Amino acid sequence: MANQVNKLYGLIGMPLGHSFSSQFFNDKFKRESFSGEYRNFQLEDIGELMELIAEYDNLSGLNVTIPYKQQVIPYLDEISDDVKAIGAVNVVKFIRDNGDLRLKGYNSDFIGFAESLKPLLVGNEKSALVLGSGGASKAVAYALKKLGIDVVTVSRRKSDDAISYSDIDDKVMADNQIIVNTTPLGMYPKVDEYPDIPYGLITSSHICYDLTYNPEVTAFLRLSAENGAKIKNGHEMLIIQALKSWEIWNE
Repeated sequence: MANQVNKLYGLIGMPLGHSFSSQFFNDKFKRESFSGEYRNFQLEDIGELMELIAEYDNLSGLNVTIPYKQQVIPYLDEISDDVKAIGAVNVVKFIRDNGDLRLKGYNSDFIGFAESLKPLLVGNEKSALVLGSGGASKAVAYALKKLGIDVVTVSRRKSDDAISYSDIDDKVMADNQIIVNTTPLGMYPKVDEYPDIPYGLITSSHICYDLTYNPEVTAFLRLSAENGAKIKNGHEMLIIQALKSWEIWNE
């Protein structure tokens, strides 16, 4: 059995070099004199999850990031109604009862995104382009729909559920006042990458939001701002979803 602390929390994903979660939670624990620790657990495969749980019997909760937000679901005993609608998990609650362990999946990403986006809205936003079709995209789409905003998903390949990047024309750009990048394009260290959209069609009426927060201003945000858009990165979303994770683990 690995060395123990009172309570252990962590993040699973691959890779994890970009993550701020460990510092955020450990600073929180120190500030609040909480006897616990938060670690990054970089898993080569989601199949390593049960080995991780077996190794640390004081593991009390996990966050989940790329690429395991959907892959983790079959390993859980239960999922929340929000997860059933979204199809992606970023919080795993450990429920221990008389030696039995049950794992329940939640999604706090959609809460973090919605609360972070709200201050930018002026009330006339009817539709949003969501760039990417992974787990984060599904949480963003769910949040937007809860805010009464229609969603057009953009993927590399056109499908029944998504348009392709080549389908984005002046009408699509004019009809969608919100553009959200949920892809890892532009994330450190590949800071020169950005989604292939017609930035020249962005105006001051657009809100452009990037879930990436490292770097603070991605190439996507910089190009959008140069055309007058209001911009925001995912740092505040990260904080809100992290605090919601803490509530879920301890409620």
